[in-house]
Amino acid sequence: MGDDRQPAPSRALLEGPTRAPARSYLRNIGYTERQLRQPIVGVSHSWTDTSPCNINHRELADRVKAGVGEAGGTPMEFSTIAVADGIVMGTAGMRASLISREVIADSIELMARAYHFDALVCLTGCDKTTPAAAMALARLDRPAVIGYSGTVMPGRFRGRDVASGDIYEAVGEHAAGLISDADLAEMEAVACPGPGACGGQYTANTMSMMMEAIGLSPVGFNSVPATHSGKPGGAEQLGALVMRMVDADLRPSSVLTPAAFANAAAAVAASGGSTNAVLHLLAIAHERGVDFTIQDFDAISRRTPVICDLKPGGHYAASTLYEAGGTGLVLKRLIDGGCLDGAALTVTGRSLGQECADLTEQPGQRVVASVDRPFAAEGALAVLYGNLAPDGSVTKTGLHGPRSHRGPARVFECEEDAIGAVLSRRIVPGDVVVIRHEGPKGGPGMREMLQVTSAIVGEGLGDSVALVTDGRFSGATRGLMVGHVSPEAAAGGPIAALRDGDVIAIDVPGRRLEVEGVDLAARPRTRREPYKRSGALAHYALLVSSASRGAVLAGLDDADDYQAGA
Repeated sequence: MGDDRQPAPSRALLEGPTRAPARSYLRNIGYTERQLRQPIVGVSHSWTDTSPCNINHRELADRVKAGVGEAGGTPMEFSTIAVADGIVMGTAGMRASLISREVIADSIELMARAYHFDALVCLTGCDKTTPAAAMALARLDRPAVIGYSGTVMPGRFRGRDVASGDIYEAVGEHAAGLISDADLAEMEAVACPGPGACGGQYTANTMSMMMEAIGLSPVGFNSVPATHSGKPGGAEQLGALVMRMVDADLRPSSVLTPAAFANAAAAVAASGGSTNAVLHLLAIAHERGVDFTIQDFDAISRRTPVICDLKPGGHYAASTLYEAGGTGLVLKRLIDGGCLDGAALTVTGRSLGQECADLTEQPGQRVVASVDRPFAAEGALAVLYGNLAPDGSVTKTGLHGPRSHRGPARVFECEEDAIGAVLSRRIVPGDVVVIRHEGPKGGPGMREMLQVTSAIVGEGLGDSVALVTDGRFSGATRGLMVGHVSPEAAAGGPIAALRDGDVIAIDVPGRRLEVEGVDLAARPRTRREPYKRSGALAHYALLVSSASRGAVLAGLDDADDYQAGA
């Protein structure tokens, strides 16, 4: 290390006579005197046996720790929480999902500050764990790397690959009488066949790709499936990598540049990724102090073609992308096509272009196209404005399906009421389903609407019914669905003034979301009693900002704006 560096953080905890009590605690649970003189590396994960998404984290953590130890560091393992969206979807438990992002980020930050870790390796899996880790690392700015624990392999149902999104759509097919109880049970048994996060380019795999594009994960590791034989060895290499970062004093502040955020947005747009990426990239930028907005995301998506044929808008599972060449192949194509800045630094100390230069491609693969012959000319994410969303809203356009819609509003005050209407066949072609009071404050927690959107698609209404909400969507959502409507109903947004029968026009190419012939400002707003008046959900509702700002929580410098509903 250079002479101008500050002393390693761990020395304040472990060095000198006054720190004998701290060393005593640690030596008596197995740490040696030599180990306590070495750089201390926190190894975080979100192991839980409540879902398959993070079930392999302990195994991977053991291999990371071995890599740290062999490279001359001392690993200290700790865990945090995880909420599996696919399991709690459609219930009140989904309110906890986005809130968990803040809890995970806070817990990683607090453990690192308390124990004075010199560096960190964060193992992540299901949706919120990855952006939360990135947020924590942006705050801490210590040498660190993120490693995604991997996608699940596709299930097989009657000769075809299926993923978690398919089982949700099957619920809609079942409600419409298109499949039987036995059909649904058969798919239920095979849709998620083992460890790993949801198998399409849904939120977890979108975040995985985004971390390689932004430079916080080494190119190549994240796209390796959870059950692949190479995953444990790759985790061991993460431990060795973080020790090289300690030696080089390579920190997130050198990686998380404006160019890196633009690269991340382009990768999401090109892969048909989840709309949740907008929330999470804004939140990471907020933590790092980088000026990156939803307008930037939209501009990048407009100039970035879709080059991936991945579920839910396309045909292939995330494991098939790995076989084709992995995330690195996507990034290489985008760099070669002038859509990414290949000079951006990564955690390896090499540029993104250098990391992707020597990657190989599976002969004959059909998952990743070239920039000059894309699957779609513009990226998959769009930000819409208008009198219904003055501060913006977000939609994802698939490779197929409508990009505009005009029809009467069918207004619901919560997700449960909407799913009841869909499953009882009360939604008809032409309708625009509106679900309000499900935003960050109003939900609280901005629930995902996958149960509703999948039921609409499963009933055969995906091309004839649209949905608009101040809530958000799963990465598995497809169809013309517009979320993140801002300001939300709970903050007095125009969506709170909608009435049944109001004609809503959605124009994705024109980036418009309008209510026709109505002065929404002159109408009274509906209100809903808070879901909880105490506890974590109530605290979150008091502090959370608009979805247009990433649904981040108030800091001392902007508390007044947040309290005003900004």
